[in-house]
Amino acid sequence: MDIRKIKKLIELVDESGVAEIEIKEGEESVRIRSRIDVPTYSPSMVMPPIHSAAPTVQSATHVIEQSASPNSESQAPTHIPDGHVVNSPMVGTLYRAPSPEAPSFIEVGKEVKVGDTLCIVEAMKMMNQIEADKSGVIAAILVENGQPVEYGQPLVIIK
Repeated sequence: MDIRKIKKLIELVDESGVAEIEIKEGEESVRIRSRIDVPTYSPSMVMPPIHSAAPTVQSATHVIEQSASPNSESQAPTHIPDGHVVNSPMVGTLYRAPSPEAPSFIEVGKEVKVGDTLCIVEAMKMMNQIEADKSGVIAAILVENGQPVEYGQPLVIIK
């Protein structure tokens, strides 16, 4: 199925307020849900646009448990400040800058406004900008450049 058709369907679902739609063309099918709080992920499901739903908030202690594993040499901060947690709306690879030569979108201590780009998550060769849904100051960046991210994984904390 053509990716442009899928993008158009996502826009139509977002504008219409329909909760879910499934389209079949021959042997291919696509299911689009307008809510981001779907408990499971399946390959046939396309996630809604990033701006359509607010990310969930988790406590800082829960974030530490998810991001730190005993065998990883992750550079995740050992102390995560309280604040608004921005989670990944999809599975993909996180990039902190628009290109390898460009400066990062955000740094710790930088002030952001609603709508400012925080990072990019590449999913299926599509670059998806993750935007701030709250104004404030970047308190922590929880994912390194080029690192794979999971659906719902904490990315940034805004104070």
